[in-house]
Amino acid sequence: MAHLLREVGIDFVGTAPVRHVFAREISAPPETVYRALAEDVAAWPQWFSAVTLARPLDEGARREVRLKGGTRFEETILAAKSPEVYAYRVDLTNAAGARAMVEEWRLAPAGAGTRVQWTFAVDGTAPFRFVFGLARAGLGKAFRDAVTSLDRRLAAAAR
Repeated sequence: MAHLLREVGIDFVGTAPVRHVFAREISAPPETVYRALAEDVAAWPQWFSAVTLARPLDEGARREVRLKGGTRFEETILAAKSPEVYAYRVDLTNAAGARAMVEEWRLAPAGAGTRVQWTFAVDGTAPFRFVFGLARAGLGKAFRDAVTSLDRRLAAAAR
């Protein structure tokens, strides 16, 4: 059953009760990575294996995302500043116990490539926060695999 989450702003990334931050350097330039994240939303399932559907809504102001296992999100874009940051808030989800969620992707030049940083910030019931805290290792692996796959995809497209 889907339920509405609390409306929070981009500042929630720094104040959320539970935050996971992951970073990795890849070879693609920031502008190219930003386009893959923010403008080619429908292609997310091709490089982020946990995502089964991603599509922009309301001319790109919102998104719908579905994950393996059946978790669903409807999101509002909070920041889309090329090529530095792409962030969104989850407005509606079927994740039990969630109260507020924001994801932020920060991109910075790193040598000839990009440092990609993903912050996943959440609030929820005590059991939700506990389980989300335990999920850190799995989320980290998902991030590393996704960003590595994205880098390969972008390199192949540049050839």
